[in-house]
Amino acid sequence: GMFGFGFALVPLYGLLCQITGIQSVEQRTAVGSSGIVRDSSAGSVGAIDEERWITVKFDATVHPSLPWTLAPMERKVRVHPGETRQVIFMAENRSGNEITGQAIPSIAPWQATDFFNKLECFCFTEQTLAGGEVKEMPLQFTVSKDLPEDIASLTLSYNVMRTSEPEPVAAR
Repeated sequence: GMFGFGFALVPLYGLLCQITGIQSVEQRTAVGSSGIVRDSSAGSVGAIDEERWITVKFDATVHPSLPWTLAPMERKVRVHPGETRQVIFMAENRSGNEITGQAIPSIAPWQATDFFNKLECFCFTEQTLAGGEVKEMPLQFTVSKDLPEDIASLTLSYNVMRTSEPEPVAAR
């Protein structure tokens, strides 16, 4: 039952985003010719609040059915609101088989969710890694200048789940 629930999470996430009006994976990947999605809450280009610092922390949890590791190259960064920043995550498929997975993001505290904009993210699409493959996965983001003043730190967490069926084990 839990295995089936894991597969159902991706479409359920899309439905939740559609109902609540949060930008879903599909909406964020529907980009124009520039290749970048602009969020009006992120402010205009060059509008950086040089007076304020926000600490952004990163973590990832990989479902036990997915023999991957996923970790950020930097566990935390300090950014000015309105500044565009890139962080690289390293993913490794520890198995000998090609496997596809999907990262589902979440922000804590939840009040910061509307003020954190992922411009480019490996979480927008399923990722396929060959057996033993190590891959850099970029995240490009900005934190809105409208982030409430009482929030000085936020955490972006990824829950990574397998989206491809495991290959059957051959009888010996």
